[in-house]
Amino acid sequence: MQLFVRTTHSSGSPPIMPPKPIRLPPLEVLRVKNPKRNPKNPCTIVMSSVLACWASAGYNAAGCAAIETQLRQCMDGPKPQPAPANTINHHMGRLGKHITYNGKPT
Repeated sequence: MQLFVRTTHSSGSPPIMPPKPIRLPPLEVLRVKNPKRNPKNPCTIVMSSVLACWASAGYNAAGCAAIETQLRQCMDGPKPQPAPANTINHHMGRLGKHITYNGKPT
C-alpha cells in the first residue's frame, strides 16, 4: 500500500505548476460554420422574461403587464431582414487548390 504525501511550500500554499503550452493538431481542412442556419428569433429573450415573471408572480400578475406588452410588440412587429449570405465557403472551395501547407497542396 502506497501513501501519497501532499507537500506544501513554506508559506503553506500548495505548489503551483507552470502552465502547459497549448498544442493544436495540424489543420487539414478549413471548415466554416454553416451560413444557411436560421438566425435566432429576437423575441425569445422577451418570451423567457415573460415566462420567468409568470413563474415568480403568477399568471395574472399586474407586474408582468409591461413585459407582456413588449412581447406582443415584438411578435407583431416586422421580421428582421436576413443578413446577406456569406461567400467564404465558395471562395475557399475555389481557391483551396492554390493553397499549400509546408510545400504540399491541401
